[in-house]
Amino acid sequence: MKEQFYKYLQSLQDTICASLETLDGEAKFVEDLWNRPEGGGGRTRVISEGEVFEKGGVNISSVHGELPLALRKQFGVETGDFYACGLSLVIHPKNPMVPTVHANWRYFEMYDAAGEIVTQWFGGGQDLTPYYLFDEDAVHFHSICKKACDKHGAEFYPKYKKKCDEYFWNAHRGEARGIGGLFFDYLKPTEERTLEEWYDFVSEIGNSFLESYAPIVEKRKALSFTVEQRNWQEVRRGRYVEFNLVHDRGTLFGLKTNGRIESILMSLPPHVQWHYCHEPEAGSWEQKLVDVLMHPKSWV
Repeated sequence: MKEQFYKYLQSLQDTICASLETLDGEAKFVEDLWNRPEGGGGRTRVISEGEVFEKGGVNISSVHGELPLALRKQFGVETGDFYACGLSLVIHPKNPMVPTVHANWRYFEMYDAAGEIVTQWFGGGQDLTPYYLFDEDAVHFHSICKKACDKHGAEFYPKYKKKCDEYFWNAHRGEARGIGGLFFDYLKPTEERTLEEWYDFVSEIGNSFLESYAPIVEKRKALSFTVEQRNWQEVRRGRYVEFNLVHDRGTLFGLKTNGRIESILMSLPPHVQWHYCHEPEAGSWEQKLVDVLMHPKSWV
């Protein structure tokens, strides 16, 4: 399964990067191949200072070796080896009318002393972080997520949408990072679903990503905006940074497994603002966004 899934991720990375380059029309992804001293490596691709995308990364990795101490404690084992692969992307557009997007699809195995698999699972999802909320964009994004989920189980979309709202929650702010999407983890083989069936589900979600995001970019990328709206975007980006550095499991996993720091932190935007006790004006477009972030809603 690990070879099958990593091959899929390599193809998906190529497809997504090509589409995003077309959407931008100017910038190209720069590729950086890297090796992890403890085992494995990855292929980082970063786009920056484009016509549409200010900064973004679409990264894949395949790493293995001895479980770091922090993960041995987490899993309650004294020794063990692991394998993990995944694709992680974050795209920060220039125009505040275009939302930031994040997605991740991953696979994990852990082995005993004899090298036998003792546990294995898939995880991932995709979520949208707008700075100015267009309801029709939120409906579109969630509709595509639901359509992909429904092919594999009617219960998946409501279940993983709820998990997304719960996971991407900035508890210290009392608000969501964005308007959600899907989040799933520890999808293990059971009597009800085989590992191959979970692969089919996760790859279905991965294949739906461009359909969920690209039309929104196309619709909003040429809209005009003010300096004040750009400032609001950078203030909200600060909340994005806070979540990634305080709560995000992927970031913390990468740091604890001696991951490549440049690839891990590619999710951080280049221009961010923090202001003391910053509050949007009551009744404003900005306040509308904050109201939804404080009280996640159903979009489909």
